[in-house]
Amino acid sequence: MKKGLKVKNDDSWNQVRRLLDDESPVVRKGLIDYLTKCPNEGIRFLEQVMREPDNLLAKHAHSLLVQLGWVDGVGDFLSFIRSLRYELESGWFLLDRTIFPGLDISSSTLFLDRLADRARELLLPPHSSKEICSVLNRVLFHEFNFRAASKDFSDPQNSFLHCVLERRRGLPITLSMVYLLVARRIGLELEPIGLPGRFMVGCFSDNKPFYIDAWSGGKFLEIEQMEDFLDDSSIENSGSYLLPVTVAETLTRGCRNLVQQYAKLGDEENSILFQNFVNEFERVHQRETNA
Repeated sequence: MKKGLKVKNDDSWNQVRRLLDDESPVVRKGLIDYLTKCPNEGIRFLEQVMREPDNLLAKHAHSLLVQLGWVDGVGDFLSFIRSLRYELESGWFLLDRTIFPGLDISSSTLFLDRLADRARELLLPPHSSKEICSVLNRVLFHEFNFRAASKDFSDPQNSFLHCVLERRRGLPITLSMVYLLVARRIGLELEPIGLPGRFMVGCFSDNKPFYIDAWSGGKFLEIEQMEDFLDDSSIENSGSYLLPVTVAETLTRGCRNLVQQYAKLGDEENSILFQNFVNEFERVHQRETNA
C-alpha cells in the first residue's frame, strides 16, 4: 500500500479511493501521510469524493478532511450561499477557496491594505469622491500596473481575486472588485455595477453619480455617457443596469464567468461545479422571493 501511495498519479489516487473505507490504524496513517505530502491535490481529491453518490466514501473523505484540518472549500462556499449573510470580500475569497482550498488569504488582504495605505499617502484633504478615485487610478493602474487581461481573457486565474492581486491582471469584474475593496479601506463606499458585457464600479456619494471602468484603466464615465454606452449596446430597459447590484448577483456573475472559462478549457468537472453554485444562488433567491 505505501509503495503505491508514493507515486502521485491516477493509479495512486484510485488506490487511495479503494482504501478510504479501511479503518485499520496502519492504513489510516498511510493515507494521512500520503495526503499530507500533496495537500492541494489531496483536498481536491477528497472534495471530489464528497460530491460523488457513494455516501459511505463521502463520509470517510469528510472525516479525513476534518482530521487533517483542511478547509472544505466547496462546502464552505455552499454554506455561505445558503446563509444569506453576504459580504463581498469574504464571499469572493470563499469562491477562490473552492479551487484553492489551502489558500491563505492573509497575503491578499495585506496587499489590499498596502494599496489603500499608498492611496492615503497621496490624499490631501479636503477631497471629493472623484479626486479620491483619481488617486486610486494612479495607485492601481500606474504605480502597481493593474491591467485588463485582454490577451488571456478566458484564463480562469483572471476570475480568482487572489490570482488577480498576484498577477495584476483581471476581468472587468475582478478589477472592479480590487478597486472597490481598496476604496472601502480608505472610507469611500463604491458600488458594483453589473452592465451586460462590462462590469464597472459606481460612485453615488456625490450629488451626481459617476462610474469607473476598471477594465479601461479607471476611466470616468458620467451618467450621460453610460446611457450612450447602453444605447450603443441595444439594451432594452437599460436604466436598471446603472443601479448597483447585490453581493449575491456579483458573485453569481463571477461564477458564470468561471463556468464559461472552464468549459473553454475542456474542464467539464469545474465548469459543472460553478454552474452548481449559480444554480444554488438562484435557488436560494427564488426561495426567499417566494417566502
